[in-house]
Amino acid sequence: MEKKIFISVAVSGSRPTKEMNPGVPYTPTEIIEAAVESYRAGAAIVHVHVRDPKSGKPSYEIDLFKEVLEGIRRKCEMIVNLTTSGLFMEGKDAIKRRLQPIFLQPDLCSFDLGSMNFQDRVFINPPEWAEEATRAMRENGVKPEIEVFDVGHIYQALDLVKRGLIDSPPYFQLCLGVKWGMEGTPENLLFMKSKLPADAVWSTLGVANAQLPMITMALLLGGNVRVGFEDNLYLKRGVLAKSNAQMVEVAKDIAERLGFQIASAGEARRILGLKNQ
Repeated sequence: MEKKIFISVAVSGSRPTKEMNPGVPYTPTEIIEAAVESYRAGAAIVHVHVRDPKSGKPSYEIDLFKEVLEGIRRKCEMIVNLTTSGLFMEGKDAIKRRLQPIFLQPDLCSFDLGSMNFQDRVFINPPEWAEEATRAMRENGVKPEIEVFDVGHIYQALDLVKRGLIDSPPYFQLCLGVKWGMEGTPENLLFMKSKLPADAVWSTLGVANAQLPMITMALLLGGNVRVGFEDNLYLKRGVLAKSNAQMVEVAKDIAERLGFQIASAGEARRILGLKNQ
């Protein structure tokens, strides 16, 4: 039986703008449409950031998250992963505000657990954040998607698994190519994968021109893949992608050419050990 892999799509992120690529979705309707189109193209999971509908700036408004979550669920069976990133969040109540998407009970929430210099700012993820986030996710039946940008982040996640704060199988997203994180190279991907526990479900993303090399190598190593405008806006040098769905189609084509079948949302749900909605 051929191995099945799942494709995740990160449709907007918090940095890309319509000035960079007109296809970047801002409004809840645009984000929902991008997710559903990507689902039809073969993506099983959508990773969701929300934006101010008018300015396109990063937003943490819980009503926007709710509108997007409910809109996607009305239209398809896609697994929904809401971000809990605090990259652009400030204030003493940052942890409390970051926890809000968890209480909407999506299938997954992204979980960043190591602080680092992240391009032009400090990405702060203190130890107390890791404790509170994992407990909130367990209490609300939400599986953490553990986003790791360096090997030390894996070690911290393994400690949380050992302490029973993250259930098996842990789900890791290996993030390569972010400035001041692990560079997107074959050697680094092999090294990161070697540190994962045997029961881990894992996926890889590559930023910008690292996207296609990293997802191709991840497939060859037995992993799953993530694409989308959060990570890369181009199909190839100088050619903007028209949509997130187009990028999903490219990933699907690579996987199938390598002999893999694409998992449906239901099959990805079983791989990840998620409950049916």
